Amino acid sequence: MSFDRTLARFAAALRPKWRQSGAGAFACQPALGISVVIPSRNGRALLETCLPTITAQSFYLPVETIVVDNGSDDGTPPWLAVHYPEARAVISERPLSFARAINLGIAAARYSHVCMLNNDMLLEPGFFAALWHAFDAVPDLFCATAQILFPPGVRREETGKAVMAQSSPDDFPVRCDEPLPGEDSTWVLYGSGGCSLYDAAKLRALGNVDEAYEPAYVEDMDLGWRAWQQGWPTVYVAGAVVEHRHRATTSRYYTPEELDRVLEVNYLKFLVRAVDSRPLFLRLWNEAVDRLVRTGRAPAPREAAAIALAGGRLVRVQFPEEDFLALTDGSVAVFPGEGSGVGLLACPKLETPPSEFLRAHAAVVVVRGTPGARAYRVARSLAARRWPGAISEAAAPSPARPDHTTSNPPTTSSSSPAS
Repeated sequence: MSFDRTLARFAAALRPKWRQSGAGAFACQPALGISVVIPSRNGRALLETCLPTITAQSFYLPVETIVVDNGSDDGTPPWLAVHYPEARAVISERPLSFARAINLGIAAARYSHVCMLNNDMLLEPGFFAALWHAFDAVPDLFCATAQILFPPGVRREETGKAVMAQSSPDDFPVRCDEPLPGEDSTWVLYGSGGCSLYDAAKLRALGNVDEAYEPAYVEDMDLGWRAWQQGWPTVYVAGAVVEHRHRATTSRYYTPEELDRVLEVNYLKFLVRAVDSRPLFLRLWNEAVDRLVRTGRAPAPREAAAIALAGGRLVRVQFPEEDFLALTDGSVAVFPGEGSGVGLLACPKLETPPSEFLRAHAAVVVVRGTPGARAYRVARSLAARRWPGAISEAAAPSPARPDHTTSNPPTTSSSSPAS
């Protein structure tokens, strides 16, 4: 093992911990509604297509739009004042990171839920209603995240179903799986920072978005992880659909190589700052450093060592990290049904359950593996809270069908620097 790699491992073993307080509670209980926060850097042309899809939404609660103008020189604020006077502009004279820009918008938000939205997203009808319904259906929900589509002819790099899994050891540790036919409301690792709805009180309790992630990427995974640590889940919502004009802002300011480096550096920061369990942290850290050395990707091990020595948060974990990792590693999927109660189905392969099973249950949770697997046990526990009543359990072989998971290169965040 090289000296630099050994140094990176040694630094990880010495990782210090420090306390971080949340942003505090609201001064008063906010009114029910949605505050849409859109960071935008020279994105007037993108807003011209994005904002009409917001105003066209039919939703029974108030929705406010907050555009954080992020060091723009394209005349966005006066354009907003003329064409969208109901939208509020929060202006930063200099470009900020995605996290800093989004936090400015959150500070201005007036309603009970915050929707983080990239300016290169186009919302399909029913977007807000579908995300809101998830909060009525899932106990202690932190985040409901949308299904992400891409323009025709563009490879689907994101789906909304974020899992911590690799197709090969050289792949990035997080990917987006292709949702299965009929899948909806599956637990996922985190919600995309570009098209997700958050419980504002929980968001504030966590201290909002961590501003250590510069200029963008992985801050949404950090947020979802910290919420899971408190027992606050994130779910994928199939009925909330967006079309993503991917990297419409970042590509103007950063090269693909720079963005790849940012992704890797911020992933290492995430491990150091967010992962509490020492054995889990060391395992994920060593895997990450070994992968970077093996593939020749930046950052170098010496830089990784400095990241480790910067330290991480000291937190009180309410929900074991290994448990929510098992639940969000791509081996669990949820399917709405037509009957009553919940069905729990263990299969050797993850796929849409038989139609008769769906007709018999209000929901079916399919787990790839055996009833003795950790993912099965955790899914059963959360299903009992989410769907009161009897749980029907079954284990059956699955017919051979095409694998619906994607081998696309993973994307850990749809947030973009000043996008």
